[in-house]
Amino acid sequence: MTHADTHTKGLPFLKMHGLGNDFVIIDARKAENPVTTAIAKAIGSRFFGVGFDQLAVLRTTDVADVAVDFWNSDGSKADACGNASRCVARLLMEESGRDSISIKTGFGILPVQRVDADNFSVNMGQPQLTWDQVPLVRDVDLNALPIDGTPGAAGMGNPHCVFVVDDVMAVDLPKIGPQIEHHELFPERTNVEFIQIINRNHIRMRVWERGGMITLACGSGACGSVVVAHRLGLTDRSVRVDLDGGTLQIDWRDDGVWMTGPTALVFSGELSPEFLDSIND
Repeated sequence: MTHADTHTKGLPFLKMHGLGNDFVIIDARKAENPVTTAIAKAIGSRFFGVGFDQLAVLRTTDVADVAVDFWNSDGSKADACGNASRCVARLLMEESGRDSISIKTGFGILPVQRVDADNFSVNMGQPQLTWDQVPLVRDVDLNALPIDGTPGAAGMGNPHCVFVVDDVMAVDLPKIGPQIEHHELFPERTNVEFIQIINRNHIRMRVWERGGMITLACGSGACGSVVVAHRLGLTDRSVRVDLDGGTLQIDWRDDGVWMTGPTALVFSGELSPEFLDSIND
């Protein structure tokens, strides 16, 4: 089925990023949600669309200030995206004049607080620490998965496989990332993080995100990496995480894993009727 001749007007969107982890944001609070798998994939193309690491679609809800659906650029869905949640929170705070809001995601309701003019903190919730929650296909040691390099695993609304290495820059991420993403141990595929321990409160991280790409930052990946590193006894619970795109502060507290970092609004735009009509479902 084609959308040809069905769109008489365009679709507004915003482009934002957190440390280079970039997002397209569509506000569907006052209109029917227009996003399908085909539309998400089309917008996600960096050559034929807009390009994004994740797409965030805002919807109304009675249980939080906003509900957000997250899409990967390959058209698959994600339950959580920390950097995008901070971007969405900034928009709603500017809209409402408030310094705290709540966001309903597939991983639960996430509270977000403004720290200062540039930085926002989101509580990503409690990590998922059993094999079936991550999820994995069977019960194995989450601190030493039966994969070369014995990585650890944790869930943050999406699965994370974390390798501790001596030098993250020496890792062949384009080669190893997709191999681990599609490893048989992960029934829903996985994000893949490589971390280098600087000290007990500081790590360096690089990431291959589920959906088939290297990204400059991954908020849930930074959270998952700190959870695994602390569980292995390598770090404390409050850790600075340096990523390719900048720095996040991760704090694993009693009420959940808090992530703090900056956001940026790049531009607003409108998808043309011609572009929308060209998308095949």
